[in-house]
Amino acid sequence: MSDLRIGVIGFGSRHTLALHAHRPGEGSAITVVADPGARGQAIARSTLGEDVAIVDTVEQLLAEHEVDAVMILTPDFAHAEVALKTLEAGIPTFCEKPMAITVEDADAMLALAKEKRARLYIGHNMRHMPVIRQLKAIIDSGRIGRVRAIWCRHFVGAGGDFYFKDWHAERAKSTSLLLQKGAHDLDVIHWLAGGYTRRVSGIGDLAVYGDVTDRRDNSDRLMRDWYDEDTWPPTAQKELNPVIDVEDISMLTMTLDNGVLASYQQCHFTPDYWRNYTVIGDAGRIENMGDGGGDQIHLWESRRSGPGRPDAVEVIDRGDGEHGGADPSLVAEFLRFAREGGATDVSAIAAREAVATGVYGAESIRHGGVPYDVPPVPADVRAYFDDGQA
Repeated sequence: MSDLRIGVIGFGSRHTLALHAHRPGEGSAITVVADPGARGQAIARSTLGEDVAIVDTVEQLLAEHEVDAVMILTPDFAHAEVALKTLEAGIPTFCEKPMAITVEDADAMLALAKEKRARLYIGHNMRHMPVIRQLKAIIDSGRIGRVRAIWCRHFVGAGGDFYFKDWHAERAKSTSLLLQKGAHDLDVIHWLAGGYTRRVSGIGDLAVYGDVTDRRDNSDRLMRDWYDEDTWPPTAQKELNPVIDVEDISMLTMTLDNGVLASYQQCHFTPDYWRNYTVIGDAGRIENMGDGGGDQIHLWESRRSGPGRPDAVEVIDRGDGEHGGADPSLVAEFLRFAREGGATDVSAIAAREAVATGVYGAESIRHGGVPYDVPPVPADVRAYFDDGQA
């Protein structure tokens, strides 16, 4: 089998994801990288060697190089702009999550992919994380009955370092951290519930980081250059982004199209860093205690159980690779999809629904908690993607 020729667009903090596709002689290889910055180009050259071409723009990549698939790893605000060019060219496209920072851009990507019959895949790697796959398997087994409610608490203990020292902190470039960070969780809530949000309301605030006055333009650095886990409390953070206008704490309530009720809470100034999902069915409840390999999923299936006394415990598998082993599995699924098409665990429709829920949730937060209806994807577009983009 000849190597699938991969073009990578953006070689910054998520470039390690693309390395899972670089297996020369084993089925796929990165042949060209497009990155406008000297730093990204230098990382690409030192990582991939002299045989890989490096260009400045996606236009150069498309005009000067033949590729079988592309991986878009740019900052979020560039996802749609780049993807619309690669989809227009008919190239199978991997786009990091969130797929876009507006609903309009996400819908444009779906429409163009359908029109051009260009395969579109969104990098929601949490669908490949062991903790989520095990929660999903328990739900699908029927052990807790029909899902009626899902609650997710996301404690983002590294929020000050990860999201408030660069472009993530700016609405103009991220819309809200309900997209950059929350799109994962909103997608998982939808997947576990088997439905999509149709009505959302929220409250939130810029409670902590807006008061930190020590600011710096960090565009000359990457996160690893400034990250310091010993910085505590969050008010002691330094060199935050000059502009900070996204919330550092957000809470959403959602009504899904199948009647499931859900809530999502995200806080960027907690000391701990993990996600907690509680799924309540009409015959039981499950909850993860930790989200990494070796942590546990607790099941309550009788009235004899209680706090700290679940009826059953399932140990979360230890994956091999970043994000609990999700990243290599995610890229492997994309490469198979780029070659063959067909159904995938990751869903472009679900990715759009996560964006839409985050966008309208942010609007609710910024307008006094008023509920917003989330518009669905047109039926013909949803059918096309649900059928595996045949």
